[in-house]
Amino acid sequence: MASSDINNNFKQAIALFRSGKLDDAERRFKEVLRDQPKHVAALNLLSVLLTHLKRYTEAEPYIKMALELNSNSDATFYNYGLLLKELKRPNEALERFSQALSINATVAETWNNRGTVFNDLKRYHDAVVDFDKATALQPNYSEAFCNKGKSLAELENFDEALAAYDKALALKPDLTEAWLGRGNVFADLKRHDEAFAAYDKALAFKPDLAEAWGGRGNVLADLKRHDEAIAAYDKALALKPHLAEAWLGRGNVFTDLKRHDDAFAAYDRALALNPDLPGAWGGLGNVFADLKRYDAAFTAYRKALALKPDKPDMADAWSGLGNVFADLKRYDDAFAAYDKALALKPDLAEAWGGRGNLFTDLKRHDDAFAAYDKALALKPDLIGIEGARLHSKMNICDWSNFSTECEHLISSVKNSKTNTAPFAFLAISASPEDQIKYAKLYASKIYPRSDRPFWNGDVYKHNKIRIAYVSPDFHQHPIPYLTAGMFEHHDKTKFEVTAISLGPDDSSEIRRRLMSTFAKFIDVRAFSDDEIASQIRDAEIDVLIDLAGFTFGARTGILARRAAPVQINYLGYASTMGASYIDYLIADATLIPPSQQINYSEKIVYLPNSFMPHDDLQRSVSDRSFDRAEFDLPKGAFVFCCFNNSYKLNPNTFKVWMRILKIVHGSVLWLSDTNATAVVNLQKEAVIAGIEPERLIFAKRLSSSADHLARHRLADLFLDTLPYNAHTTASDALWAGLPVLTKIGETFAGRVAASLLNAVGLPELITETQQEYEELAIELATNPEKLAAIKQKLSQTRLTKPLFNTKLFTRHIEAAYTEMYRRHQAHLPSDHIYVPQQEG
Repeated sequence: MASSDINNNFKQAIALFRSGKLDDAERRFKEVLRDQPKHVAALNLLSVLLTHLKRYTEAEPYIKMALELNSNSDATFYNYGLLLKELKRPNEALERFSQALSINATVAETWNNRGTVFNDLKRYHDAVVDFDKATALQPNYSEAFCNKGKSLAELENFDEALAAYDKALALKPDLTEAWLGRGNVFADLKRHDEAFAAYDKALAFKPDLAEAWGGRGNVLADLKRHDEAIAAYDKALALKPHLAEAWLGRGNVFTDLKRHDDAFAAYDRALALNPDLPGAWGGLGNVFADLKRYDAAFTAYRKALALKPDKPDMADAWSGLGNVFADLKRYDDAFAAYDKALALKPDLAEAWGGRGNLFTDLKRHDDAFAAYDKALALKPDLIGIEGARLHSKMNICDWSNFSTECEHLISSVKNSKTNTAPFAFLAISASPEDQIKYAKLYASKIYPRSDRPFWNGDVYKHNKIRIAYVSPDFHQHPIPYLTAGMFEHHDKTKFEVTAISLGPDDSSEIRRRLMSTFAKFIDVRAFSDDEIASQIRDAEIDVLIDLAGFTFGARTGILARRAAPVQINYLGYASTMGASYIDYLIADATLIPPSQQINYSEKIVYLPNSFMPHDDLQRSVSDRSFDRAEFDLPKGAFVFCCFNNSYKLNPNTFKVWMRILKIVHGSVLWLSDTNATAVVNLQKEAVIAGIEPERLIFAKRLSSSADHLARHRLADLFLDTLPYNAHTTASDALWAGLPVLTKIGETFAGRVAASLLNAVGLPELITETQQEYEELAIELATNPEKLAAIKQKLSQTRLTKPLFNTKLFTRHIEAAYTEMYRRHQAHLPSDHIYVPQQEG
C-alpha cells in the first residue's frame, strides 16, 4: 500500500480512537501495522488503546516493539510505564518512568505517575518528591495533590495530608479520590463526623465508589455500630467483590462480635485477594488468640509483622502477640512485644492495658496502676480498663478520689459500657441490680452464647452421674484448699468425677493430692475453648461445674459453647454470671434470700447450711505455740485482725476500724502485708485518722498453711470488710478458733461471712448496720468475759455445727447434682432447688 494510504488509515484510526469507536480504531491501527510493521506511532497508540480496554498482555508486544524501534521517545517509555503499572510490575514501571524523565523532565504527568508507583512500592517519601515536581511544573494539577495526600497519609503526616487534599479539591471540587482520601485521614484520626461527611461527599459525586462505602464501614465499626458497618461493607462488596479491604473490615466486625467462623471466612477472602494484606493476618491472629489457639495465632501475627514489621499500623499485631505471650505466662516475651508496639505507636491504649495486666499478674500493682492510668487516659472506654485501673488502686490502698471513681464506674455500667471486668465490679458498692445488669452485658459482649453448641440435647445414659469440675486454680490457691476434702468425699459408686485443669502445674503438694483424687485429671491449658468443649462433650459429662466464673484465668468460652447438658456457677465467683448458658448457681438462704432471686440469671441451688466447702481432714492447724513477739504483736494489747486482700479494704471500712482503735486504747490492727505501697498508704490513712501508724501491724507470708492458721490464735477478733467480705479468710479464722465480726451486705460477696457464721452457730456476730458493727467490736474488745464466751462457744461449734463437716457438705451438694441430673433426664427445665438437711 502506498505511504499516502497508510498515513490516511493512520489518521482515520486516530480519529476513531478519539471519537470512542475503539473496535474500529483497533482494526485500522492493525491495518497500518500489517502494511508497515515498524510504524512507531501506530505501535504506540495501539498499545495505549489495548491498555484502555484492559487487554494488557496483548498491549505489551506492541509497546515493546515501539521502544526497540525508537529508544529516544519519552512518550513511549511513559506509555510503557503506564502499562506495566496495570500489569502489577511496579519495579519495571518505575524504570520506564525514570527513563522517560531522563529524556524529558518537563512533563508533569510523568512525575505524577512515577510518584504513584513509589506509592505502590510503599516508598512514600520518594513519592512526595515526585508529586512536588509535578505540581511545580503544573500548579493546577489536582490529581498530583491528591496522590501526595495519599503518600502523606501513609506516613501519618495527617495535617499535611489534609492540606494536600484541600489543595486538590480547591482545584477540582468533584475529585472523588480526594474526598475519599480526606475521609480515610479523618477515620484514622477518629474524627468520625468529619470522616462521614467526606465519604458522603465522595458518594454524592460517585455513588458506586466501593472504597467510600468501605471507609464508612470502617468508621461505623470503630463506633461499634456493627450492623450498620456490615451493611456498608456489603454495599462496597456488591459494587466491587474483589475489594480486599472491605473483606478485612467485615472480618474485624465479626471478630468484635465473637462470630469467629464468619471472621475466619472474611479474612480468608481478603487474603485470597491480597495475600500480603497485614491487617488480615493480624485479624486472624486476634481470632486465633481469642480461641486460645496459640500456635496458629503466633503464625498469623508473625506473618503480619514480616510484611510490615516497623510500621505504626503494625503496633496492633505486636500488642496481640504480647497478649498471647501473656496468656502463656511468657512474661519477658510479652513485655518485649508490648514495648515494640508502644515504640511504634506510643498512644496504643491496648498495649498499655496489656502491660497493666502483666504487672497485675506479677502483683506489681504500682506499675499496673501506672499502665492502666495511661491506657484510660488514651481510651476511656477500652474494655475493662476503668475497672482494672480502679482495682489496681485498691490493691495499693490508694483511695484518692475513691468515691468519685466508684460512682463513675457504676455510671459507666449503667450506660452499658464494658469498662470493667465483673470481678473488679464486686469490690465496690454496686447494687445487686447493677451487678446483674452488668453481668448480662459483659457475658453477651465478651462471651456470647455460641450459635454452634457442642451439646445438642442428647440425654446420656450411664451407670454413674458424670460430673466435671473446671478450674484454672488446681494448684496452690484458696479454691483447692477449700474443695479438696469434698472431692475426696464424693461417692465414687454414684459419681464419676473429672477435673479439667486450665491453669499451670506448680508441682505442689495440693496439686499432687488433687491429681490422685479424681477419676480423671485432665490438663487442658494448651487446648482451645473449642477443643476443651469437644472433649467434655465426647466424655459425655452430665454436670459441668465451673469453679472460676469471671475470675482470673477463667475460660468462660467453654461454657458459652454449651459443653454439657447442665452447667453450674460455683464458689470461685461471688455473683451471678448473667449468662443464659449457666443453668444454676450454688448458694444458700443467707447469701440469696428468695426475694433476691430476681437479681440472678441462674436458678439458685439452696444448700441447707452454707455454700462453702471445707477440708476437715487435711486443712490442719499447726501445733506450734507462737509468741506474739514473733509477729511484732504487743503482749497485752487487744489484737484486731483482718487477713483479707488489700483490694477489699476501703475508706469507709478503714475509718470504722480507726474509730474502734481510738476507743479501744492500746489495741492494734493486724493486716496482711500484701505490698509495700499498700502498707505505706494505710499508715498514712491511720495518721490522718489520728492513729499512730505503728498500731497497724503487717503479717508476713508464711510458707506453711498450718502455721498461718495457728497464728490466728494470737489475735482476739477478726474484723470483716464490706462490700466484699472475707471468704476463705473468714473460713480460716473460724476454723482456727478466731471469732469473725461481720456486717451483712446487699450482694452475694457481702453476705458470705454471715453465711459461715450462721452455719457455725454464731449468728450473734452478724450485724445489720455500721453502728452495730462498730459498737459490737468495741464491746467485745472491752468485755473480756463476753468475748471469752464467744470463743468458748466457737471451740465447741466448729466441730459440731455443719460448717466444717465435709462429709455432710458433700452429701448435700451431691443431692443437688442428683436433682439437677434428674430434672435433665426427665426433660424438665432448670428450676430453683432446695436441698433438704440430712443427718450429720
